[in-house]
Amino acid sequence: MSAVSGALPGAISPGRPDPHRLGHGSGHSHGATGHGEGGPASKFVTVAYGFWIFLLSDIIMFSAFFAAYAVLAKEIAGGPSGRDLFELPRVAIQTGLLLISSFTCGLGSLASHRRDMVWTQIWLLVTGILGAAFLVLEVQEFAGMIEEGAGPSRSAFLSAFFALVGCHGLHVGMGLLWLGTMIAQLWVKGFRADILRRLQCFNLFWHALDIIWIAIFTLVYLLGASA
Repeated sequence: MSAVSGALPGAISPGRPDPHRLGHGSGHSHGATGHGEGGPASKFVTVAYGFWIFLLSDIIMFSAFFAAYAVLAKEIAGGPSGRDLFELPRVAIQTGLLLISSFTCGLGSLASHRRDMVWTQIWLLVTGILGAAFLVLEVQEFAGMIEEGAGPSRSAFLSAFFALVGCHGLHVGMGLLWLGTMIAQLWVKGFRADILRRLQCFNLFWHALDIIWIAIFTLVYLLGASA
């Protein structure tokens, strides 16, 4: 029996490279060690991936606030409930403002991909104005509730409410500061790669806040006003 006919199926001859070894596919090396034939991921991808991990940790924190609110929603201690306090028309306006701001934020991202400075700045500015209007309405709501004696120390329900909604509002405020910084950096430095990465992270952050607010609007305000 010849050496060829006696070889085991799938055996690799001494002169033939192993196709299953990293960096040795197709009979020659691509110089990649564990990153695939295309090489390591781009900086844009790795930054976005890292920021997703941050957002997941933030969502875990909000989940804890939601859980606390769900447990304490009925603990009003003889004080006002959500039905007595929540003004759904105001909250509906807030929701509309935040949804529209998410849309304009996306338009700003598309304009930045086209390297259109004017429309990028316009859409980011509109996003900031809508976010600021949302925050003003939320502060007015909190101030009105405290003035009526329904502050966070009045009951466990109100403590959980102020903690959850206030935490979201704090994130919106930080997002507005971030947005202002991005507008200034784009205007001064242009569409540099690092600035575009930061702008992409801001878009992820702002859309995540929009999703969290939809959960607050549904689980806190709608259910609370109908309970």
